[in-house]
Amino acid sequence: MIHDTTTPSMTGLPDPDLFPEIYADTVVKRFFAWIVDTVAITLISILAIPFTAFVGLFLFAGLFVLVSLVYRIASLAHWSATPGMRLMAMEIRARDGGPLDLPTAALHTIGYLFMSAVVILQAISIILMLTSPRGQGLHDQLLGTAPVNRHRMA
Repeated sequence: MIHDTTTPSMTGLPDPDLFPEIYADTVVKRFFAWIVDTVAITLISILAIPFTAFVGLFLFAGLFVLVSLVYRIASLAHWSATPGMRLMAMEIRARDGGPLDLPTAALHTIGYLFMSAVVILQAISIILMLTSPRGQGLHDQLLGTAPVNRHRMA
């Protein structure tokens, strides 16, 4: 972890004014990571259909949400990033600047899925990502998490 990068505040995340490279391009990277992850979740959901005795075909939206929930929580808890985020060399860091733990990964994922389901919240989240110094969406701001460039936080 980078030392002496925080301002005196309640967060262990580096100050975006002092270390902008840590947050540089994370919104764009997050978008491309989202595409990669959505394709992966879709493929996993399709592959799971035969294992549901083809009931998953009729309940595909629910299957997709379930796969998304497991995929995101497991990967965020293990790597602090989804496979798409890892491909984009970024990760999500907790309020203290460390990697996400299982409860925070679960809350982050549930927050993301809830924001995605409510159009106005998703719009607010996107606006916040584009305008906040750390590129945080609404669920990030509520949890105190932030997307960072992985190679800059090592």
